[in-house]
Amino acid sequence: MEGKYGLMKTINKIPTNKIQRASKLMTTGVKVGGNYLKYYGKKLVNSETTKDELNESNAEDIYDGLKNLKGSALKVAQMLSMEKNIMPKAYVEKFSLAQFQVPPLSAPLVRKTFQKYFGDTPESLFDTFNAESVAAASIGQVHKATKDGKNLAVKIQYPGVAKSISSDLAMVKPVAMKMFNIKGKDSQKYFKEVEDKLLEETDYLLEVEQSKEITEACKNIPNLLFPKYYEELSGERIITMDWMTGEHLSEFTFTNTDKEKANKVGQTLWDFYMFQMHQLKRVHADPHPGNFLVDKDANLIAIDFGCVKTVPEEFYIPYFELAKPENINNPEVFLEKMYALEILKEEDSPEETKFFSELFFEMLSLFTKPFHNETFDFSDAEFFGKIAELSNKYSKDTELRKMNGNRGSKHFLYINRTFFGLYNLMNDLGAKVSINNYKNFV
Repeated sequence: MEGKYGLMKTINKIPTNKIQRASKLMTTGVKVGGNYLKYYGKKLVNSETTKDELNESNAEDIYDGLKNLKGSALKVAQMLSMEKNIMPKAYVEKFSLAQFQVPPLSAPLVRKTFQKYFGDTPESLFDTFNAESVAAASIGQVHKATKDGKNLAVKIQYPGVAKSISSDLAMVKPVAMKMFNIKGKDSQKYFKEVEDKLLEETDYLLEVEQSKEITEACKNIPNLLFPKYYEELSGERIITMDWMTGEHLSEFTFTNTDKEKANKVGQTLWDFYMFQMHQLKRVHADPHPGNFLVDKDANLIAIDFGCVKTVPEEFYIPYFELAKPENINNPEVFLEKMYALEILKEEDSPEETKFFSELFFEMLSLFTKPFHNETFDFSDAEFFGKIAELSNKYSKDTELRKMNGNRGSKHFLYINRTFFGLYNLMNDLGAKVSINNYKNFV
């Protein structure tokens, strides 16, 4: 939760009504249009001009527009930053800033939020309260406080975030459709899934409840720490928890040169996810580096439980049965699971059945590779190179664009996001782990 701002100016007001927010996005759209004109102008003069500069300008302008909107628009930016193999590099780099560098709310706006939900000022509720925030995220910011000798982190939600989710999502829908490769036809179930999850993230009472349940269930996993949550100082828009000291996971991976430490953190992260997935059938579905800290003893600290995905049995069973090579390589079993996961549909033409069976066979054979042995080394450049290659191949596939509608159960959205995020974090750590180690803590 340690965070640095430098001299970032605070926000006194967030555009909360639909028209204000839409006009903010329109302004961004106009800027992006201008960037395209500039790019084509330069291209006429110099045919060597690449799209990198255009991507950079667009990423900058889109991010600047989204960060002042905060809320779900910024959440989409966060999701995009994890899709390393889909987005141009400039977007990934700019959007990954959404995980930390967001202009904070001013002290009067913070005070107003406390008055509204507790009928009192933060200075009265805590022994000390730092009015300047120390870290900001997409839907809330963190302040340092003390009470009864304890150091506390107080997370305050930005005003109007919950109300703006549906309209924001409609506005960023084109970006989200590209991000999740969703086509127009029957796309509603996917957007409903995203909208419901984002709304859940604004419910801080639910977050406290989920945090306590998962913390209790995972307490036997070694080297894994959680803050304690204080219900009497938490409400629907404010959460108070222990202040945890450590560096963000991305800072740790950037500076760490000790392979043993990297393996220790990686093993803890892997055990945490596998235990949730297989034992709890509920999983922390937002594995980006801002949600984890690493302390000086290389313990992993999980600090955010806003996004928890329940994994229903009817999805869990076929999904993990396909992690076994003997099932992937058995055409009959493979086909049966494709229907169970809604990847294949009864009304598909023979061409569609063949195309999607082959596509998912290739994808699953690769993505499930870490589960095929007792250990896996996530620093394996060849494995991640193949994922990037496959991603590239299908993003350019003209056949895929012609095919009928969307594929797969709505549960894929957050489960795949969880695995993509987890794989990326494991790769950043360069960790080698024991795959089934989590079974020791059941």
